[in-house]
Amino acid sequence: MTFAVERPSGTKAEIYRELVLQARGLFEGERDPIANAANLASLIFNGLDDLNWAGFYFLREGDLVLGPFQGKPACVRIAMGKGVCGTAAASRETLVVPDVGVFPGHIACDVASRSEIVVPLVKHGRLLGVLDIDSPTRNRFTEEDAAGFEALGALWLDASDL
Repeated sequence: MTFAVERPSGTKAEIYRELVLQARGLFEGERDPIANAANLASLIFNGLDDLNWAGFYFLREGDLVLGPFQGKPACVRIAMGKGVCGTAAASRETLVVPDVGVFPGHIACDVASRSEIVVPLVKHGRLLGVLDIDSPTRNRFTEEDAAGFEALGALWLDASDL
């Protein structure tokens, strides 16, 4: 089966609505969380402009461990509370970082990254991991992006057997 992923256009709200629709199509009939995470990482990376990394870290034995992603090779393990991913995971709140260069303890997996957004993935009160998106441009992400990525993360949680 082949899927044609189209890069949405329009307002940010319209773009994220379209990405949610495309993700629903990718997830239809599939409950495997790794397969769905791989497709969602690809959809985000190929569906949005100005990104250099999009992917997942899953909570394993107290650390965030690299999952499916698109972009350059990444850090394999991130401690809870460390860097943007570990901080978002520990707080269980989405973090929008306009300039990673001024974020205390930022972990530079890709030196080209300038801004980052991380969405914690929580199901039934249990932290499963994070959705992490990086950009080579400062101030790339807004609260609209946060809402869009939170919707995509929630869809992944609902579509996957976890």
